[in-house]
Amino acid sequence: MSKTFRDYSPDQQLLLPPSLRDWLPEGHLALFISDVVDALDLSAIFASYEKGDGRGMPPHHPAMMTKVLLFAYCTGKPSSRRIERATYEEVPYRVLAANQQPDHDSIAAFRKRHLPALAGLFVQVLEMARQMGLVKLGHVALDGTKVKANASKHKAMSYQRMCETEQRLVKEVEALLAAAEQADAEDDAKYGKSKRGDELPAEVQRRESRLKKIREAKAALEQQAKERAEAEAAEVQSKLDERAAKEAETGKKTPGREPQVPDPGTATPGPKEQRNFTDPDSRIMVDGASKGFEQCYNAQAAVDSDHQIIVAAAVTQQANDKRQLVPMMQKIRENMGDMPAKTSADSGYFSEEAVTHPSLAGVDLYVPPDRQKHGQPLPNPAGAASSMGVADKMRRKLAEAAGHDVYKMRKAIVEPVFGQTKQARGFRRFSFRGLENVSAEWLLMCATHNLLKIFRSGRRLQMQVG
Repeated sequence: MSKTFRDYSPDQQLLLPPSLRDWLPEGHLALFISDVVDALDLSAIFASYEKGDGRGMPPHHPAMMTKVLLFAYCTGKPSSRRIERATYEEVPYRVLAANQQPDHDSIAAFRKRHLPALAGLFVQVLEMARQMGLVKLGHVALDGTKVKANASKHKAMSYQRMCETEQRLVKEVEALLAAAEQADAEDDAKYGKSKRGDELPAEVQRRESRLKKIREAKAALEQQAKERAEAEAAEVQSKLDERAAKEAETGKKTPGREPQVPDPGTATPGPKEQRNFTDPDSRIMVDGASKGFEQCYNAQAAVDSDHQIIVAAAVTQQANDKRQLVPMMQKIRENMGDMPAKTSADSGYFSEEAVTHPSLAGVDLYVPPDRQKHGQPLPNPAGAASSMGVADKMRRKLAEAAGHDVYKMRKAIVEPVFGQTKQARGFRRFSFRGLENVSAEWLLMCATHNLLKIFRSGRRLQMQVG
């Protein structure tokens, strides 16, 4: 052959072990993740191995497993089986795993065992972003997104249907037990008492098991209704106390009907209130993507405008965001040690109680009281500001040019974060069940979002975190 090719010897044995880092180009995300994990404090993970008895095979190194998991969440591959396969087939995973191949059971067990510690990395990564100058707290935008629970909505049952099914199952169990007792009596007469079996018939066992689950779910809904009524009663009583104090001070009776304090002892769930048997902590919510009802959690994020770093994250069971403004702002303070100068959120976060909360006194808030359709002008109430209520003052603030310019940036700050998380990385359903576990997984997901922002910023990695 006249053409000369580069040497190609696939069977050539390596005389010296290669450096695995050389398998990837400089600046690769996998190498960045490796350096980050080496800088993080993993003592919470390592501590859990100190009391081992030394029996069995040694576990995989926690740093290696953490690197592989963080890279998997960064690249939209959180499935333990897909991760295992990638450690054989994909170079970045082979580099991070140092050419080891942990099986999917080991990966899943490590993640489940150390989920709280992995969630704790969110604050460490956020501190790294702060040290690198990627967080300014000039303008923070809040929003929530519905993430599907690891449960089917078809495994949920309404309170009304629970009551009906409970009555039906009780009758069926009684009928089956009566039939079994009659059959036993006939067998006793035919074969003698010593031949009688003690086991319940399979049909009775199945119905009794369903009856037990329904009764547990029913009791949980009733307890929730009682707790909700207790909270409402406390809130109404507080308003009554304020009303009485004002009347005593002014000597005038407050106009309007006096609020009635609900009785928690008589509180019952609404007939359409549901509870899921697979993940009881999840709730039926309207999913913005499908526009249909799904079994979901409401994942919250507070995003800094400078580089779209998530500065606070949480998960709630409440479908709307009405009560999330104050808790999310307090989480920002916990994580960053300070409050943002400005905060914007959509109308779902507005309540007079929230926007006038004492803890938010120093924050410039932009939270509209009304849901605004695209293209419609913002309402601007007439009259002097001194005579306006809280809602009208906010309406005027947002209608003015300066307020409008701030609020219009809200979508550009926070909504791309959810797009990158759900569309680019495919995170639309939690892997775990239960509010505590999904909250931890959401923090892990937000930590990897921040890692990607740090990586793409091109700034030099700070190594003081650990």
